[in-house]
Amino acid sequence: MKLIGSNTSPYVRKVRVVMAEKKLDYAFELDNVWSAETQVHQSNPLGKVPCLVMEDGNALYDSRVIAEYLDTLTPVCKLLPANGNGRDRADVKVWEALADGVLDAAVLVRLEKTLRPPEQQSPQWIERQMGKVHAGLAVMSDKLGEQPFCMGKAYTLADVAVGCALGWLSFRFPGIAWRDDYPNLAKLFDKLSERPSFRDTAPFEA
Repeated sequence: MKLIGSNTSPYVRKVRVVMAEKKLDYAFELDNVWSAETQVHQSNPLGKVPCLVMEDGNALYDSRVIAEYLDTLTPVCKLLPANGNGRDRADVKVWEALADGVLDAAVLVRLEKTLRPPEQQSPQWIERQMGKVHAGLAVMSDKLGEQPFCMGKAYTLADVAVGCALGWLSFRFPGIAWRDDYPNLAKLFDKLSERPSFRDTAPFEA
């Protein structure tokens, strides 16, 4: 398998963490989707990463689709409950959607601030998106409570998604004081950061 992505994308990191936890072999191909020389569109018509190109040449895209597929490939470190446990499985996916939603809003803010000149930026748009970020963090903290992991005692895809979201916020938005505001999220993140899968995929600029 070949994963097309970047060292800074939190969505790519989520897939890389899953692959590390599942102990899957793959080739990692770096691609800058904002570059004129980007090649990802040859595998993903949407021109987005992550994109997983499988042995038969077919491609999967969207981190949620890829992560769910990867969890079926090996019984090592099952990250999603079995299909028979529909409610728990749905709860994990809601956690993932919440974490990804926080990222989606924060990414829009970053793009607004980096791709538009200051006079063309919309403060109202930025405020609206940042409101989603802060609301999402508050719900994450409330849902987590004092549990060791998002779903209680078991490490799941929910923790992978939340950890990647928090890590990216620290990377791109150090001014958001989520660690001070939500110490339970900080405790979870610090615990996740000790895992090799997280240590080896920390975001960085090349």
